[in-house]
Order: sequence, then C-alpha cells, then structure tokens
Amino acid sequence: MLFDEISLSPQEILEQEFKIDTRGYRPQEVDKFLDIIINDYSKFISLIKKIENENKELIDENMKLKHELRNTRDKLEILKSSSNKEITNVDLLRRISQLEKIIFGNETNQ
Repeated sequence: MLFDEISLSPQEILEQEFKIDTRGYRPQEVDKFLDIIINDYSKFISLIKKIENENKELIDENMKLKHELRNTRDKLEILKSSSNKEITNVDLLRRISQLEKIIFGNETNQ
C-alpha cells in the first residue's frame, strides 16, 4: 500500500522532541508548525484511503461491465449464427413431408 512509503505518522510528528540550544528555535513556533503538519498529514492519509476505496469500487465495477460485455458479445454471436441459416425450398418441402406423414399416418391408423 501507499502507507508503506510514508516515513512518519501524525502521532510520531506530534511526539517529536527537539533539543533546545541557547540559540535554538522557539518551541511555540515549532509546535505551531508541527500542528499544521499533523493536520495536513491526517488529511493526506484520509484522502488516500478514500481514493483507494473509490479505486477498488471502480475496479469491481469495471470487472462487472467487462463480464456483461463478454456475455453480450457471446449472445450476439449466437444470434448472428442462428440468423445466418436461410430456409430453403428443400427445408420447406422436408417439413411439409414430415407434417403429411404425421397427419396422414394418423388417419390411416384410425
């Protein structure tokens, strides 16, 4: 995840202690600045989590749509292959012949 690349957590920044020399920085200014960093850092982490969740949802939706597309293409191929079968006169004559056998065959058995 992205958090593995982050060196410091907001809590680590908050707990950071600085050595104070006679000519060192003012602790109040450092604390104020660190508070801003902590706030930004927390927002940064929450944004990353939100974006990762959105990304996961989009990946799932994309997979579903690909599956639907694949199914639709398969159905289209089936329809195309079944519509390419033309009914010829020979096919019609065979069907009529079969119907006559059924109809006239039943009449002779009665």
